[in-house]
Amino acid sequence: MFNSMRLIAVATLAVPLLAGSILVAQSQQAPAPLPPPPAPIMPPQLVPAHTVDLMTAEGMRALGATWKTMEAKIVEAPLLPNRLPGYDKTYDIDPHAGEGGYDDSKWPAIEAKDLAARRGGGRVSFIWFRTNLTMPEKIGTFETKDSIAVITAFVDDYAEVWINGAMPRRAGRPSPATIQGFNIPNKVVLSEKIAAGDKFQVAIFGINGPISVAPPNFLFFREAKVEFYR
Repeated sequence: MFNSMRLIAVATLAVPLLAGSILVAQSQQAPAPLPPPPAPIMPPQLVPAHTVDLMTAEGMRALGATWKTMEAKIVEAPLLPNRLPGYDKTYDIDPHAGEGGYDDSKWPAIEAKDLAARRGGGRVSFIWFRTNLTMPEKIGTFETKDSIAVITAFVDDYAEVWINGAMPRRAGRPSPATIQGFNIPNKVVLSEKIAAGDKFQVAIFGINGPISVAPPNFLFFREAKVEFYR
């Protein structure tokens, strides 16, 4: 009788502990795999036939565009499974403003020239810049039809570039949309065959660096432009 009661007591304690373990395991399930990104396309190394300066009001008007910006934060995220013992925190970036369909309607708009303004709190700092580009039939006397369009994002100190909700890249291959190096510009192909009315959602993730140095300065654009090649 004593043994039976003892077994019942153990079972009564074990059930909630097991249920709690199941809940913890469920909360730490591996996230769904990300869809494969588009393959990177290398930009031409030629002299462009035409250039639009995205740091001027005139250039932004030519492509029907407006810059918006928002600081990104490092935030805690749900723990990942299969991590080594002792790692009890997982971190993420917020917001994920490069993703397709992201709503930036509440972000403040800035003038094109203000891309050169020093932004962020300095040291380890991340800033998003977003705009939507629409390709016209002509820019001045230049006809855009069938040209190759390349956007240059030259951020002090690094950047990652998202086009239409994706960052083109492949591991082990040159990928111009990913970090290129310390104060080295990103040159990302928008299209290899432009047509009037083509639209491109551009999101640029600016990073102050070197990150492990955490320098006491701020991030800014040195250059932003769209170049057209024949």
